[in-house]
Amino acid sequence: MIMTQNIQQELGKTLWGIANNLRGAMMADDFRDYMLSFLFWKYLSDNYIKSAQKELGADYTALQVWYKENPNDTLLFERQMRRKIHYVIEPQYLWDNIVELARTQSDDLLQTLQDGFKYIENESFESSFKGLFSEINLNSEKLGKNYTERNKLLAKVIQTIAEGLNNSGAEGDSLGDAYEYLIGQFAAGSGQKAGEFYTPQMISTILSRIVTLDCQDPASGKKKRIDKVLDFACGSGSLLLNVRHEMEGYGVGKIYGQEKNITTYNLARMNMLLHGVKDTEVEIHHGDTRVNDWDILNEQNPAKKMQFDAVVANPPFSLRWDPTEETAKDFRFNRYGVAPKSAADFAFLLHGFHFLSENGTMAIILPHGVLFRGGKEEVIRKKLIEDDNIDAIIGLPSNLFYSTGIPVCIIVLKKCRKNDKIMFINASGEEHYEKGKRQNNLRVEDVNKIIDTYQFRKEEPRFSRQVSLREINENDYNLNITRYVNLSKEEEQIDLKTVTKQLKESDRKIEEARQRLNVYLKELGLEEI
Repeated sequence: MIMTQNIQQELGKTLWGIANNLRGAMMADDFRDYMLSFLFWKYLSDNYIKSAQKELGADYTALQVWYKENPNDTLLFERQMRRKIHYVIEPQYLWDNIVELARTQSDDLLQTLQDGFKYIENESFESSFKGLFSEINLNSEKLGKNYTERNKLLAKVIQTIAEGLNNSGAEGDSLGDAYEYLIGQFAAGSGQKAGEFYTPQMISTILSRIVTLDCQDPASGKKKRIDKVLDFACGSGSLLLNVRHEMEGYGVGKIYGQEKNITTYNLARMNMLLHGVKDTEVEIHHGDTRVNDWDILNEQNPAKKMQFDAVVANPPFSLRWDPTEETAKDFRFNRYGVAPKSAADFAFLLHGFHFLSENGTMAIILPHGVLFRGGKEEVIRKKLIEDDNIDAIIGLPSNLFYSTGIPVCIIVLKKCRKNDKIMFINASGEEHYEKGKRQNNLRVEDVNKIIDTYQFRKEEPRFSRQVSLREINENDYNLNITRYVNLSKEEEQIDLKTVTKQLKESDRKIEEARQRLNVYLKELGLEEI
């Protein structure tokens, strides 16, 4: 469900209103963690109560009352809830009870919050969500110098959040959209640091729509099903959710994500559940993609290797890393070479490509430097081109991201290509995006044009062109987009014969006009010209 503009505006006003109230006591990043965790808590509670109403039917009353009146039935009830929605929340930890403690300024609020966070992490779900709220420190002096001060501030925050959410009408399914919206707001308001975990929605849509198209024949439309999808630098999980959204009515088996930053890892786990993804349908790993520390991706037997039908990623750009002599033997890199220490871009690309299935599609966002830099990167690039694994390169405008102002590209890779040409799309021209004060934006029509051009491999002057591998070879495997799709407009051809004729005609008319003028000047007794 897409959240309406009115709900977005109300939530935005609520969010920044609370942030202003806390200014001086809490940084934006700290406040983000509290705000999004409380939003997640409300979603779990709303969904639990709705499911409990269906389960208990006419016997439903407020769960605190029902638990007291039916102590012998609670175990069976919770077993049913775990089977149907995969989690349980005891009545004292439901969001409405938390809000009531805040409204009445209860001294028990802070302790209930601490107990509630631990309960959701360790007991609500059968699968472990340990560390889900690891960035929430309710004993922090940022909230107050003592228990009483912290309790008072949290009561104020929770009341304001609850009132804002109630006034905006954001509940149930729309809370997932609210969560995504707030992540975007924090990324926009907090600058580069926050932007690292957030891929702007329109760019996310491009990647998602590309990888869900049929691998061998994109023009035929979407794949019938995606068994597994991977984002190995998943941030808050928006790219994975976009792929899932694109496949509605078709189907996605399981979602896999990996994220190194612990805060962002937790955001991703909450984001999945907020969008109705069951804990059995998703696996998010906290770890470093570069060293491949995820056990399920370390199978040495090729026959048992994990393979993904769709791979999407927006990894950190040109990140320094420390490959060793052993890295060259790594099964991800040994056929291509190792990315230089100065930039791990190709390390990320080769990681994802290794786990791509034979009929899968990968789309990754990278800086333009990977297209033309020499040395080790040229060796890797040449191998990918010669093996016919690069399907398309899409150049995007500058200043689309919160974390950097540089222009970036999307590289599409496949192992199933039946085409000896690479599709180049140069969407960086000023007519293909909307300029903003702080950020540039891709419009819906801009995204549609990119997808339509890619899907049907359309060629258009100053926008797109299919380039043969032979031509790329002749250009020393340089994939610089402007080398193949130049944005400069052709100078208008000048017909010298026509121009000469026009000049002579102009001279004749000037002479006629001069003679008529001299007649008038003579009549007036003035000197002729």
